[in-house]
Amino acid sequence: MDVATLRQQLNGQAPAMVYVVLGTQGILQQQARDAFMGLIPEAERVMNVGSYDMETTPLATAIDDAMSAPFFGERRLVLINKPYFLTGSPAKVKVNHDLDALKSYLEHPEPSTVLVLMAPYEKLDNRKGLVKELKKVAVEVSSAPLSEQDARHQVEQQLLSDGYRLANGAMDELVRRTNADYGLMMANLKKLELLAYQTKQISQGDVIGLVPQSLDENVFDLITAVLKRDQAQALDIYQQLLETNHEPLQLNALLVGQFRLLIQIKVLSSRGLSQGTLASRLKVHPYRVKIGMQTARRFQMNDLVRAYLGLIRCEKALKTTARDPELLFQLFMLQFAKKAG
Repeated sequence: MDVATLRQQLNGQAPAMVYVVLGTQGILQQQARDAFMGLIPEAERVMNVGSYDMETTPLATAIDDAMSAPFFGERRLVLINKPYFLTGSPAKVKVNHDLDALKSYLEHPEPSTVLVLMAPYEKLDNRKGLVKELKKVAVEVSSAPLSEQDARHQVEQQLLSDGYRLANGAMDELVRRTNADYGLMMANLKKLELLAYQTKQISQGDVIGLVPQSLDENVFDLITAVLKRDQAQALDIYQQLLETNHEPLQLNALLVGQFRLLIQIKVLSSRGLSQGTLASRLKVHPYRVKIGMQTARRFQMNDLVRAYLGLIRCEKALKTTARDPELLFQLFMLQFAKKAG
């Protein structure tokens, strides 16, 4: 289930005994945590809520807490944070965890305890016996990054709940400036609501004035200028990015990465792969794939490859010479434009 469904269920019926909140979207992890906290009256939380970080605290401590009876209350809430031992990633910390204790608990959960594993990971390792046991018992809540459509819907619902509405073009502008990242969209919502406090309507101009354009969006604008061979615009954007404290090597690496993505998208989309399949295979947000597909369709593969190789040479020069980064980028643009024919 998603977090919105979780909140509805927790408000209307008794909770399950075990949950796992899986996914990398931080704001959804926090919303799920807040929903679970709402199960315990505020006056009881000191005694009946336990939160344990598995990167610093032994698992046995959390299980002991989960097995305890609530103190002058109806139920106890125990949060197990960052249970990395459920993933396939190697341990980065040295904490001894009694995994058998969790397995035994899952066989006989404490009825008066809500045990929640907050797993901010893309996936768990389904080959592990403990994960298999967990999936038999736990209710899984997704905190994976939202699609563009779902992010739009959630933001619209929040605005409706707060008594605000978006004017024409405002949502599209918010999506564009945040790359449809739900966390960034929500982070900017309070500022926009404060600005529109009197009218209760958020305009496209409000979004342009308050929400900074993401680095990825700036880089895509730069890529478009490069491919159009618009040297003046490309140099202007490049200079602006340097002035906002982006290191030349970092900026060049971003350009190389974006051109590599465009090449991959152009090759794979020519084989009939859908936007969702591309996003999954390339492990990037679907919105980036959407914008990438729009860009890749407008330009020839030869241009994408030439620009990519030119930026690789630019990167080498940045690392091995003391020449001015703007001059090197200008030289790249001149060479790229010269090969137009």
